[in-house]
Amino acid sequence: MTPAALIVLSGFATTMALIAAIGAQNAFVLRQGIRGEHVLPVVAVCTVSDLVLVAAGIAGFGALVSTHPDLVTVATYGGAAFLLGYGLLAARRALRPGTLTPSDAQPARLAGVLATCLALTFLNPHVYLDTVVLLGALANEHRDGRWLFGIGAVTASAVWFTGLGFGARRLRRYFESPRTWRLLDGGIAVMMIALSVTLVLT
Repeated sequence: MTPAALIVLSGFATTMALIAAIGAQNAFVLRQGIRGEHVLPVVAVCTVSDLVLVAAGIAGFGALVSTHPDLVTVATYGGAAFLLGYGLLAARRALRPGTLTPSDAQPARLAGVLATCLALTFLNPHVYLDTVVLLGALANEHRDGRWLFGIGAVTASAVWFTGLGFGARRLRRYFESPRTWRLLDGGIAVMMIALSVTLVLT
């Protein structure tokens, strides 16, 4: 394997390890995939967002974030408020089984879905620490090969979100009953609220 290919593989593996953790963004993509609702635009937004963040980190924006912690603080409290609100909405869905069956539910507007996706991405302070600062620093260790590392990182993002969004369709038969949707939304509610509290307390 050539040195260039090894750098790309390093970026791919590192990003896959970071992105595979269960979080607010992944939970949202999973839910959209199960519903079969605006999956391609959501996957595209998540992938392009990671491309922008990784490129910013490689270009040196990570150093700016590190030297201006106020930027992360703003994202932390804004993200905590948003996650709390989203968690409460998920809890309400879990308590109202009549709105949980996809065939009965009103489809969400594309603009609203994409706005939520962007908020879950850019109001999460960890995205700046992991994607911009950490991946940016790791990429720049490769000097002239830093953009090859970035290519690997963005490829991992595209593979992950495509697999998660479109692969979730295989789970749809398990979500034909309101009870299963209640369990999913209940789990999402607990996770979102817990993340919100964690952001404020840490």
